[in-house]
Amino acid sequence: MQSLELAHCIVDLVEERKAEDILLLDLRPDQIIADFFIICTGDNERHLRALTETVRLEVKQQYQKLPFTNEGKAENGWVVMDYGDVVAHFFSPDKRDYYALEELWDAASKVMLRIQ
Repeated sequence: MQSLELAHCIVDLVEERKAEDILLLDLRPDQIIADFFIICTGDNERHLRALTETVRLEVKQQYQKLPFTNEGKAENGWVVMDYGDVVAHFFSPDKRDYYALEELWDAASKVMLRIQ
């Protein structure tokens, strides 16, 4: 499975579940952390939980793959799912503004897709 295919699958899943401000960053070829970062926003704790659960279940079903690590909690406003070459970040609106993760990576990466 190609990492780009997995990244697009995750973007499609979160878009279907009404995530907001979806951003797909291409970190290749210079970054060693991952090939792609996905950053999106959920409206509230329940929405974040639904987004992460959907991604976990659908990626497992379609690709027989679970995240290597799953950090954070929906009730804290931030969850990260690390699939190796693809890392997906799920934020509440206030946590996304606070961490401004895309600003850290934007200079060194290429925005492949932005859905607002």
